Amino acid sequence: MTQTTNPFLDELSKLLTDAAGAAQGMRREVETLMKAQGERILRDMDVVQREEFEAVKEMAAKARDENEALSARVSELESELARLRQ
Repeated sequence: MTQTTNPFLDELSKLLTDAAGAAQGMRREVETLMKAQGERILRDMDVVQREEFEAVKEMAAKARDENEALSARVSELESELARLRQ
């Protein structure tokens, strides 16, 4: 099989290579636009960010622990008061 250069095939090859490059560029542009649109929608929905959620979650857990400790202390003091009244 002999190999010859065909100008038509060379041009077609260049055209397809350029089209693939343009498609990749277009894909990146669409991804950027979609990401920006998604971020805008989330901002408009006033969705809390993960860092803020985790901070509030930690504060709630600490408050719950303190509440349980105070409740136990109140029960202890009530028991002692009842004992002293007898």
